[in-house]
Amino acid sequence: MLKNVVALLACLATPVFAETVTIDTYAGEVEVQTRPETVAVFDIAALDTLDALGLSVDGVVAPLFVPYVADAAAGADNVGSLFEPDFEAVAAMAPDLVIAGGRSSREVPTLSGIAPTIDMTIWEDTVGQGLARLKAYGVIFGKEAEAEALRAEFADKLAVTKAAVADQGGTLIVMTNGPKVSAYGAAGRFGWLHTALELPEAVEAVEQATHGEAISFEFIKDADPEILIVIDRLAATGQDGDNAAATLDNALVKDTRAFQSGNVIYLDSAPIYIAGGGIQSMMLTLDQILAAFAEG
Repeated sequence: MLKNVVALLACLATPVFAETVTIDTYAGEVEVQTRPETVAVFDIAALDTLDALGLSVDGVVAPLFVPYVADAAAGADNVGSLFEPDFEAVAAMAPDLVIAGGRSSREVPTLSGIAPTIDMTIWEDTVGQGLARLKAYGVIFGKEAEAEALRAEFADKLAVTKAAVADQGGTLIVMTNGPKVSAYGAAGRFGWLHTALELPEAVEAVEQATHGEAISFEFIKDADPEILIVIDRLAATGQDGDNAAATLDNALVKDTRAFQSGNVIYLDSAPIYIAGGGIQSMMLTLDQILAAFAEG
């Protein structure tokens, strides 16, 4: 009789198997536990979207680079950096879920050996994958209504911004890195600004390299864009050096239609460069572009 009671108590003490759901990840469909209690995050775009959903995490990388996600990371344990996870810290935390992606995607196999891990990289299709990640997090964390509301808000903002930039002319997207300048086309990492907003490319033959095509000031002058969108890598990563405005303070660049008409947009660079595809990142970028034309 005693043995039966002990066995019954043991069964009662054993956690009920958690519900699972199949979600879309960068590696394909994966089954994950819903409403995980302990979560570690190695991707700032993921943290961006989780923060927008009103969620906080238990383990997070440092530095964050993007100040507005601080609330989601408040009180969280440090589990390394984007490129170098602290595997011992992750093991000690024993998370129910690890979210990796982008810069940490190469560490997914090792992290998967420690705890359930999903690769939520956003790369080829920033808007499409970003919205898919938003939906997935909504399902995982029981925040479907909140996720749908954010999707609708983004869709409305995108439509308004698209209307504001319609027929404004050829656009060139550049990123400065101190004195160096690179260009990005519609198929590049910031190409969603071309495709989602239907902004025509001032130069259609831009090399589609991960770090863009290294260009000169003459390249910008010859392209003569009507809109110049600028991302400052040093500002995004908190490094010292010439800012984008100083780098582009050049007679050749100032001779473009974009400069002469005031259509040079210096984006808040950390959101689009570090948290690209995060729902807040995308909306903040649209807000800046919309504001630039509203002011004009």
